[in-house]
Amino acid sequence: MFNPRPTVRYVAIPGHAPCAVVDDFLLDPHALVARAVADQARFAVDPANYYPGPELDLGRDTALRLDEFFIQHIRRALGAQRTISVAARLALATLAPLELHPLQRLCHRDCAELAPGTGAAAAVVYLFDDARLGGTSFYRPTQGLEATARVLREAHAGIAPDAHAPGYLAASNAHFEQLCTIPAQFNRAIFYDGAIFHAARIDHPTLLDADPARGRLTMNGFFRFRKRSA
Repeated sequence: MFNPRPTVRYVAIPGHAPCAVVDDFLLDPHALVARAVADQARFAVDPANYYPGPELDLGRDTALRLDEFFIQHIRRALGAQRTISVAARLALATLAPLELHPLQRLCHRDCAELAPGTGAAAAVVYLFDDARLGGTSFYRPTQGLEATARVLREAHAGIAPDAHAPGYLAASNAHFEQLCTIPAQFNRAIFYDGAIFHAARIDHPTLLDADPARGRLTMNGFFRFRKRSA
């Protein structure tokens, strides 16, 4: 399913582990797109994770294969020793800017509180041809922990973080500084520390489409792991 001889390059993220970038990730990416099209009716919105569109779980077999790739090629760079859990799903960003919940207008992290000695990582595979649909940007808070937590709590409660920013986050704002952006490219995968604030870089939301063959379709992976001893 995945390239057995990948070329992995690393993009530095100031203050964090680097982002691993793998082009030509899937051996047959068009087959996964075709699966998304065939199973479009099974995609569903999960309000618990605030993804701006419907998702489809890819099952345990795909998740375990993704974990095998992570173990063989990625985990050392992200400080992982042993995987605790892994999940994989297809996702399709569809919401128009004015439909976004305030929390969806901010960057986010892919982990809640982690137990000592554990970490989290995430993966995104871009499955669309039009790079204008957007890659992924990484951020750091511009304020202290409590001020940042307050902004996130207010957004979760439905209070807009910035009255002048009703759409997708695509640049620095008063609360978060954009550190770098990984451009989208068909069949490109990125792996990164799930504790880093990040957001899809959607500069052209009018291009979003509910059809998996034309829209911002991605394969997303999520890992929990035991950290490697120092």
